Amino acid sequence: MTNPDLMQQLPTREVILQLLKTKGNMSIKQLTVELGITIMGVRRHIQSLERDSLITSKMLRQSLGRPTAVYCLTDQSKSFFPNNYHALTLDLLVELEDHFGKEAVDTLFEGRKNKLIKKYYESMKDKDISEQVEMLAKIQNENGYMVELETVNDEEYVLIEHNCPIENVALQYKNACQCELKMFRSLLTDADVTRKECLADGGQRCTYSIKKNRKQEPAES
Repeated sequence: MTNPDLMQQLPTREVILQLLKTKGNMSIKQLTVELGITIMGVRRHIQSLERDSLITSKMLRQSLGRPTAVYCLTDQSKSFFPNNYHALTLDLLVELEDHFGKEAVDTLFEGRKNKLIKKYYESMKDKDISEQVEMLAKIQNENGYMVELETVNDEEYVLIEHNCPIENVALQYKNACQCELKMFRSLLTDADVTRKECLADGGQRCTYSIKKNRKQEPAES
């Protein structure tokens, strides 16, 4: 049976994730034994975790009897477990700067920005400003920025990023933030984009003002 202290410290669904991480694929019966709760209780948590795409099931063939359903973690569940990716990324950037200078790091950020623009530009270029802004918010949400989009009117929007997945990097290398601003300006082809607040500069969030470009009327002859 699993550690009772763990059961007291974590919600049951998180204990299930811990069990699948440490013990591998498990059936509902095995989870019931480990957790010490009813089968119905385990099923309820399993359904919740499957709905959130954190676990999935597969059939395990046995030498005797019918195949049994076992549950395993999905790639999406990786965010629940400690990792040191950001520290490693920062260490590698520092090494790059030490060996080749700050210009090499700037070139790296510019290259990443250009690849992202190329990835998204074609699907956004022919859309109107409202569609472009909504697509950009969706892109940033999928990349972990926890975006909130506010509509001021048909021609003005405020895009708020409550989280920065690369904050540790951006705190040391401000070009990361400049590249994000440049990317927004390149993708929002008919808009003026201004950053009003930045997490890396001590702000509570990253906030962008997006206003539709007003095309100049031709001068009267």
